[in-house]
Amino acid sequence: MSGQSPARRTVLKGAALAGAAGLGVAACSTESKLGHAQTPTPTAPVALGAAEEVPVGGAKLYREQRVLVSCPAKGQYKAFSAQCTHAGCVLDKIENNEGNCPCHGSRFDVTTGKALKGPATVPLPEVPVKVENGKLIAGPDA
Repeated sequence: MSGQSPARRTVLKGAALAGAAGLGVAACSTESKLGHAQTPTPTAPVALGAAEEVPVGGAKLYREQRVLVSCPAKGQYKAFSAQCTHAGCVLDKIENNEGNCPCHGSRFDVTTGKALKGPATVPLPEVPVKVENGKLIAGPDA
């Protein structure tokens, strides 16, 4: 019986190491996505379109540019990265002033960027935005 015990321990130890190695791979891939999600988008100024397309008291999602813009009052705009801070997926829609992440169901307040529903807990990073000749420009130096 004592001969089986060391063999069993070896098998269990091997299984534990294999499991830990698998976790390491998963953690690395998640970590790289998280790093990507923490980089506000866009990284250079980008024209979004006519400022009047964003409704007063509402928001508009510019999915291709990975930006959402809200308009709290006429002529005032706030922009946020539209990349979920959980895993970097791009938000797919805005409903009731909440941005929705299609990957894991996180929801964000489009007026503040605050995470309202997890798994994301970090708010969407704010992105500079300005109006130039009636057009919204978002990103650094905006």
